[in-house]
Amino acid sequence: MNSQVKKKPGLGRGLSALLEDASNDLPSNINAPIGSVSTIPLNQIEANPFQPRTEFTEVELKELAESIKVHGVIQPITVRKLGFDRFQIISGERRTRASILAGLTQIPAYIRVANDQDMLEMALIENIQRADLNAIEIGMSYKRLLEECKIKQEELGERVGKDRTTVNNYLRLLKLPDSIQLGIKQGLVSMGHARAIINIEDPDVQLELYNQIIENHLNVREIESLAKATKEGKSYDFPKAGTDWDPEIDRITEAFYQKLKSPVHLKHGAKGKGKIIISYKNMEELERILSIIQD
Repeated sequence: MNSQVKKKPGLGRGLSALLEDASNDLPSNINAPIGSVSTIPLNQIEANPFQPRTEFTEVELKELAESIKVHGVIQPITVRKLGFDRFQIISGERRTRASILAGLTQIPAYIRVANDQDMLEMALIENIQRADLNAIEIGMSYKRLLEECKIKQEELGERVGKDRTTVNNYLRLLKLPDSIQLGIKQGLVSMGHARAIINIEDPDVQLELYNQIIENHLNVREIESLAKATKEGKSYDFPKAGTDWDPEIDRITEAFYQKLKSPVHLKHGAKGKGKIIISYKNMEELERILSIIQD
């Protein structure tokens, strides 16, 4: 890459800023100026091989498709020109899929030219801004920026608009066992839970703590206390249902379990108020529980 090329702008300027300096790259057969929006056929667009996000749920695509049917595509996607009537997504794959689902034949898009490394960096930075990325997807994007885009770690926080500690916390998640990473992706445990677990070095102990979170419905403060006690070689007493152990609550909990055949946790407060937490593994099990409750 030319050493005189200006340093790429950080995340704060947004993707539009990345497009401003590319006017010399615009193919002669595209009339729209860089930074403006063109409408292109969906059947001429192909997926981005560098897409950081690999999972799109059917529910979220349907919801976005319904919104697009009513309001259209509010935020244009960004593509690069590959050749005559061929484009590749830089960012906006979810919007593209939902538009196809909504029955659209065209989509508004920014068009630019980028080499593979520039394209990867733009796609990663653009996707990190998404509010619906899980912590593992964010961590993987940071890792790819370091390894594939050759960004130095001390520069990474500045490029993505985050402090160095935050970036390192996401990168550390990738050192957790695969099953815990999957749990984070599925929303079974939070970023706070994971940060407590990762302070333990032994992967077997990490898995044991992860299972305790699932089985005992531990909140972040509880797993932090458990992780600290484990690290110091001390015992940790799990809180019973409510402030004090109540055999009546145990009896009711067991009755729920016998009826639903799923783990049930009762949080019973001192004033008589509380919560019933029913755990399920998938939508099929949730439907089964619902049918039992409705009978």
